[in-house]
Amino acid sequence: MPGTLVLGPLLRHVDRTSALIWVETARPATVRVLDATARTFTVHGHHYALVAVDGLEPGTSTPYAVEVDGEHAWPEPGSPFPPPVIRTRGDGGVRLTFGSCRMSVPHDAKHDRVYGTDALRALALTLAAADESARPDALVLLGDQVYADETSDEMREIIAGRRDVAEPPGTEVADFEEYAHLYRLAWTDPAVRWLLSTVPAAMIFDDHDIRDDWNTSQPWRATMAGQAWWRRRITGGLAAYWLYQHVGNLSPSERAADPVLAAVLAAGGDAGAVLDEFAWQADQDPASYRWSFTRDVGPARLVMIDTRCGRVLDPGKRTIVDDAEWDWIAGQVRDTEHVEHLFLGTSLPYLLPRGLHDLEAWNEATAGGAWGGRFARAAESLRQAIDLEHWAAFGRSFDAMAALVTEVATAPDGRRPQTVSFLSGDVHYSYAARLAYPGRTDRTSRVYQLVCSPVRNPLSRTLRYLNGAAAFAVARVAGTALARLARVPKPSVRWSIDAGPRFDNALATLEVTDGSVRVRWETGRVDGDTATMSEVLSVTL
Repeated sequence: MPGTLVLGPLLRHVDRTSALIWVETARPATVRVLDATARTFTVHGHHYALVAVDGLEPGTSTPYAVEVDGEHAWPEPGSPFPPPVIRTRGDGGVRLTFGSCRMSVPHDAKHDRVYGTDALRALALTLAAADESARPDALVLLGDQVYADETSDEMREIIAGRRDVAEPPGTEVADFEEYAHLYRLAWTDPAVRWLLSTVPAAMIFDDHDIRDDWNTSQPWRATMAGQAWWRRRITGGLAAYWLYQHVGNLSPSERAADPVLAAVLAAGGDAGAVLDEFAWQADQDPASYRWSFTRDVGPARLVMIDTRCGRVLDPGKRTIVDDAEWDWIAGQVRDTEHVEHLFLGTSLPYLLPRGLHDLEAWNEATAGGAWGGRFARAAESLRQAIDLEHWAAFGRSFDAMAALVTEVATAPDGRRPQTVSFLSGDVHYSYAARLAYPGRTDRTSRVYQLVCSPVRNPLSRTLRYLNGAAAFAVARVAGTALARLARVPKPSVRWSIDAGPRFDNALATLEVTDGSVRVRWETGRVDGDTATMSEVLSVTL
C-alpha cells in the first residue's frame, strides 16, 4: 500500500533476542513485523507504532517486512536496496559508526557546494552495495540530528504555509507539527531511510535539536522564557525528541517501566496533551526525567549522557547534569566487571584542545563573578557569542568525570576495561585525544576522546582557518594565561591531541577485534546512485 508509511521503519534497540521497529503511519492502523503486531497511538494527529519483535536467535540475520492493516507497506516494490534485516547480537567483535551535526538539505550540486556530501547518505549507498558483514552493529548519532533553528528552503516553505514568518520565531520551527515535518525531511531520503531500517540506531540530542546554545546558562534561559513563542517551541521540541528519537533508545525492560510511554499508550485518544505536559515538566524540572541511557553491545558498553536538558545552571553550582542523573551515570560507568571497552557518548566533547578548555574554564569563573559584576556581564555575552559551554565550562562536572574515569581506569584486574573512550561531536571538526590520569600505567585502561563532526554541515574555508587557529593556537596561549589570572585550578588530568583536526563531513567507525580497537574517520563521495567512503584519519587505541 503506497503511502501508508509516512516515516520509517526505523530499527532501534536491538539485543541478542529482540528488536524494536518504529514507524509513523498515515492513519490509525495495526502494524505487523514478522510475528509481532502493534496498534498505532496518536500524537497531535500523527500516528505511530512501536513493534517489539522478540524470540529471535542470537547472532542471526532475519529479513523483515512491514505490514499495515494486513497490507504490505515496506520494502517498497522495486526498491534498489537490499531487504531490511534485523541482526541480533552474538559473540565476537564490535563495530560502531558515530557522528553528529547533519543538515537536511537536498542532495544536488547546488547544496553540495555549500554543505558538502552527506556522509550518512554516502555510507548508506556504500553499505547497500557491500556484503551485509560490512554493516556496523549500531549507528551512534550524537546530536543535531535535526536543525530546528537553521531550516532548509523546503522546511521554510512548509512553515510559511502555516503561519506568518514575519512574526517570531520566523523561519525557525515553532511547534510539534513543524518538528514532525522536520524529522520527515531528515529521514526520508531513500538511501538514508534504508540504512535506518537495517542498522540499529542510538541517539542523543544537542542544542540545534532544540535551539542554538540551548541551556548554556541561567541568563540564556531567562531570555528565552521571556519570548512568547518559546513554550510551544520547547514543548514541541522535547515531545518530538522523545517520540522520534528517545523512546527507541530504550530496552524492553526500560520501555515497560517508562511512565511517559505508559501514559501515551493509555491516553485512549490523541495523546498530544499528555506528551506536551511531560515535555514542559521535563524542561522546567530536569530531574523529573532521565534522558541518558545505556546499551551493551557484546563486550562493550555504551553510556549515552544527556549534556543539555539535565543541566543545573544556578550560579556557583553549575553542573552539566543534575545530582540524580550523575549518580545513575556513575553507577553505569562503575559496573564494568564484564565490560572490555567502555564508550561514553556525550554530544559535547569532554576533552577540548587544551587552550580552548582553559578559555571556557576562565569564562565560567568570570561569568560567575571572579572579576566582578561588570565583567561578569561581558563574560556571559562572550559565552553565548562563541559557544563556551562544553564540559570545561562546567568545572564541577569536569572534575567529577575525571575522578570517575580515573577510578574506573585504575580499578583492580577483572573490573577494569581495556579502553575508555568519549564519543562526541558538536565542534565541526574531528580529532582524537589521549588522556593521562593519576596512577596510569601500562596495565591500566587507555582513555581517549574521539570526536566526529560534522556529518553534513561543514564550516566555510575561512571559518575552518579561524576556528583551527583559535582552538589550537591562539587559545592555547590566551586561554591558559587567562585561566591563571582568574585563579582557575589546573585539571587533575592531562591530555594531548593525537590525531586531527579534520574539518571534512565525516563519519567515524570504531572497530573492536580480538581485543584491539581501531578508529577510522571517513568522508564520502557520491556519484549518482553509487558512493565510496575514503579514510581521512585513523588511530589505534
